[in-house]
Amino acid sequence: MDNIILIGMPGSGKSTVGVVLAKALGMKFLDVDLLIQEREGELLQTLIDQRGVEAFLGLERDAICSLDCRGTVVAPGGSCVCREESIAHMRGLGRVVYLRLSLENVEGRIHNQASRGIALSPGQTLADVYRYRAPLYEKCAHITVDAGGQSLAETVQTVKEALAKRSAEPS
Repeated sequence: MDNIILIGMPGSGKSTVGVVLAKALGMKFLDVDLLIQEREGELLQTLIDQRGVEAFLGLERDAICSLDCRGTVVAPGGSCVCREESIAHMRGLGRVVYLRLSLENVEGRIHNQASRGIALSPGQTLADVYRYRAPLYEKCAHITVDAGGQSLAETVQTVKEALAKRSAEPS
């Protein structure tokens, strides 16, 4: 199995599911948000506040496009689908799995919106971001998994089953 890239809205469980999935499959785990913070020496929210959303999206694109890994579960940031280069690179790295949540579930999981490092332009709401990104996640993903209304273990199992089903399909 090559790489697995988990995409979805902030709060969809990319990092949490990713760590557990990597352990279950004997793979490595990489969180692109942490990679950006390490490279830039700043928290995501600080980068967004000081440099702006467009500059942040460029940093994220550069981090994603620099990935060259094998046997890794990758959790890019929620805005990973905002740049075509990022989408193309992720799809070339491995199987892209969209952890789909309803807007209501996303809003229920995000309690620290002002400090979480979500790429929101001034005046933009989480609902605005959801409406913009949801079709991009669908377009980018090889596999879509509904991640709402279940436990972490159930989500991981659902992802594993979807990946196994996809691997069994003829190319």
